[in-house]
Amino acid sequence: MDDEKDVIINICKYIYTNWISQAESQREFASKCGIEESTARRIKNIALGTSKTDYNMSLRTLIRICKKQEISLEDFFGNIKS
Repeated sequence: MDDEKDVIINICKYIYTNWISQAESQREFASKCGIEESTARRIKNIALGTSKTDYNMSLRTLIRICKKQEISLEDFFGNIKS
């Protein structure tokens, strides 16, 4: 597996483990963050290894998620294992 895919998987795992799985539902998480439910589902599926890793999350999506989770992008990326 190449480095880009590893980073994508690690980002999705972090978001899923720390936030999506803790939410009442992925629909509730998506609504709270201002993203599509399909985006939350895609993140979950990549984190769980049930989907291809060719997803290129937009910076806008990541900013929305981090803002609602009250974490800076700097802190977010500091938590991601590369």
